[in-house]
Amino acid sequence: MPWLRSSSSPSSSSSSSSEQCLSCSPCQRECERTAFSFYCAVREQLPVWLLEEMRSMEVFCWDNGSPRAFLPSEALLYATVHDHQDYARYLLNRYSVGALRAPACSFCCCPGSGAPHLSVAVRYNRVAVLGMVMEALKDCGGPAQRREYLDGRGGCLHAADAGKTAVQLAVELSHPECLLQLLVHGARPDGLEVALQRLVSCVVPERQQAQRCLDFLLLFLAKPPPLPCLRDEPQRWQGLLGNRVFSWLCGLAPSPLLLQALRCLAQSGSDRITSLPDFLQPHTLDFLYHPARINVNF
Repeated sequence: MPWLRSSSSPSSSSSSSSEQCLSCSPCQRECERTAFSFYCAVREQLPVWLLEEMRSMEVFCWDNGSPRAFLPSEALLYATVHDHQDYARYLLNRYSVGALRAPACSFCCCPGSGAPHLSVAVRYNRVAVLGMVMEALKDCGGPAQRREYLDGRGGCLHAADAGKTAVQLAVELSHPECLLQLLVHGARPDGLEVALQRLVSCVVPERQQAQRCLDFLLLFLAKPPPLPCLRDEPQRWQGLLGNRVFSWLCGLAPSPLLLQALRCLAQSGSDRITSLPDFLQPHTLDFLYHPARINVNF
């Protein structure tokens, strides 16, 4: 599957030989053929009715020595990878949170764990599909259950994003729209140190997106965590972040008033932020860090 990495462990050669033996089964080869045809059909954005007919009647995957039909959750992963929004919408409307169950890893016997649909949506920057997932999560029990899902980490070691939350992944990849969706719906705003390091290490064309990720984290962060990088290089970071933000992150001063006001807006919905005047958008908040650069008094 495209969101899984190929194994590079020392046992990969032995596992590869055993997989070749398994593939000698005509039944398994037929499953592999139909599974690939289904993947291609989703990639080609075929109509929803046809994809569902294939999934329920014609397509099989090999699971624990026997064939079975594709699960809605597995079909949703395909729809997310290829940004088939109509199919993703159908699956989430028809199966609700059932479409978000983590499928078992196809490389091992690990049970499904973590939140693979969130990770896949973030990795491929599928903002629209991620928004649909957020809406579906409203049917996922209470706030504690939703938060547990949003903050879930990839549990299988074969997954490309194992051990990372969707928020951490969005920060690492500099996908601010995905990050905002997650934070607005209650995900924990972790990854601040990664956001800072990303800001100074990324190439110039990516810097604006990295800056937006940092801004969004600051908007949702009630109390900054200890940041060794600020302690180790205070002059560098003070010049980059400005006195007020630097002092707040170091625990030496309260957060700036403008940041507190914007935090109230951001936490009430992503549309509140995007509807602000352009000079107040998070990606243009230069005066939050360096107010002396423009003639606005806050």
